[in-house]
Amino acid sequence: MVNDLAVRRRRSNLRRFWASTIGKKIVMAVTGALLLAFVFAHMVGNLKTFFGADELNHYAHWLRTVGEPVLPFSWFLWIQRVVLLAALVLHVTAAVQLVRRDVRARPVRYVHRRPGRATFAVRTMRWGGATLAVFVVWHILDFTVGSVNRDFVPGDPYHNLVADFRVWWVNLIYLVALAMLGLHVHHGFASAARTLGVTSARRERAIKILGSTTAVVVAGGYALVPVAVMTGLVH
Repeated sequence: MVNDLAVRRRRSNLRRFWASTIGKKIVMAVTGALLLAFVFAHMVGNLKTFFGADELNHYAHWLRTVGEPVLPFSWFLWIQRVVLLAALVLHVTAAVQLVRRDVRARPVRYVHRRPGRATFAVRTMRWGGATLAVFVVWHILDFTVGSVNRDFVPGDPYHNLVADFRVWWVNLIYLVALAMLGLHVHHGFASAARTLGVTSARRERAIKILGSTTAVVVAGGYALVPVAVMTGLVH
């Protein structure tokens, strides 16, 4: 009986937390940090392309063996995918609900427009986030499923990557998505820091610089590979 009461209280607290604006912002900040950590690690792995096919393909195979013998082959990747999918769903759901809440709270537009910089940041986060969500689906179909890659070879990520980035319009899709990713990280980094209480008046400039640097490193690091394939540096 006591345990049941405790469980009901925890569920009630979780519902109240999720229903609150600050709760949704905290969920966005935490899931955003988790997704950014994955994006950074994935970028580092992609850079193995510059060391040749054997290096990249060996790295891709190694990812499937992480956790052995405790975890069966490829289970680590599937656990990672489930966690990232849950984080992405929570992140997007919280963002959409916050936007709707903001619209309901201000049904009539302000007489005076908000500063251009703030408006650009808000629009970038909203439309950039939607663009990235669509791109994630494309990326999975491209490199994991292979349904949109005409030269897809199962088990040969180096070949798939090079074959894909030889197509100009595929590069355009990826470079536009990377620009959106950079802007999303740039604006989201400072917002998450404020939500989690990391920033302060003294740290604000340092947080902004760190966020901008992270955005440039991540977007630029990913862009190196398609640019290298386009220019013939990687073939």
